Amino acid sequence: MRKLLSLALAAVVAVSMAACGVGGTAAAGGTAQADENKEEAVETAAESAADTEPAADTETEATDESVHYTVGICQLVQHVALDAATQGFKDAITAKLGEDAVTFDEQNAAGDSAQCTTICAGFASDGVDLMLANATPALQAAASSTTEIPILGTSITEYGVALSLDGFNGTVGRNISGTSDLAPLEKQAKMIEELFPEAKNVGILYCSAEANSVYQADTVKAVLEGDGLKVTVYTFADSNDVASVTQSACDENDALYIPTDNTAASCTEAINNVALPAGVPIVAGEEGIAKGCGVAALTIDYYELGKTTGEMAVKILTGEADIATMPIEYYDNPVKVYNPVICEKLGIEIPEGYTAIAEE
Repeated sequence: MRKLLSLALAAVVAVSMAACGVGGTAAAGGTAQADENKEEAVETAAESAADTEPAADTETEATDESVHYTVGICQLVQHVALDAATQGFKDAITAKLGEDAVTFDEQNAAGDSAQCTTICAGFASDGVDLMLANATPALQAAASSTTEIPILGTSITEYGVALSLDGFNGTVGRNISGTSDLAPLEKQAKMIEELFPEAKNVGILYCSAEANSVYQADTVKAVLEGDGLKVTVYTFADSNDVASVTQSACDENDALYIPTDNTAASCTEAINNVALPAGVPIVAGEEGIAKGCGVAALTIDYYELGKTTGEMAVKILTGEADIATMPIEYYDNPVKVYNPVICEKLGIEIPEGYTAIAEE
């Protein structure tokens, strides 16, 4: 706009000089004509500036509206926690960028790690603008598929373990960042002792294919053993042997602990069908498992975790942040929840400070 006004002023000056003549001896009629020419020049320059400014604005708006992003979402399996994280992620992005600015290519691996690899390879081939890897196997597959496309993880317990990073300090580097669903593991162990003070034998049940489940199990096991309890670990390879492994764990223990484990989360009905008749209570690493087969959990809000991940995505897509320097973000407000239905069936009284899990 300043440039246009300068041009207008220059035009006026030029007309004035022409009217005055080189020697400054123009007649009265020439002076009147010069004034008329000067007014016309000002009007013409102003009209030109007015016409040009909206055109520039229109061009800017068209550029903004033409920006469109494609985000690939690889979710390991469908269950309450992961579904909530994915929804929070999408909601945060559309709230910031608008629904028309982004296309989500959302795919579910149905619990198959190999399918995660196929999905992420497809995203890399398609050249999506960003990937969301929901759960550890999805993150591992995404990390193997590209070193260029930004990858955000969510529902990942420990990034150093998931990606085999030595000396992990909170920032992955390269093209990976995200959010962690790690709840305080020592407090989870203490919850078992608080709810079942008479328990002497505790079984820990999880899927051996999930690296972060191993990490959680080892941490909780160390705390419980340090407090004098006998702890036995029971692992299943996939959903096919969940029931039989759960039966063995129930036969030999007073209580069970299931960490944040995606395979277990998708098999809570099978676990509950064994544990409830056996009268063995389960403390879980997250609300979804507790809702399906447990009595209580120290849990995070997965929808809010997903929203945080989505907000990180917006900063990456718009160029506001460099993913290589973005630290992993954690959820700071875990809450104690309990399952009133299972507690009633097992005759368990929950102390104050726990929130009932809502029934659907």
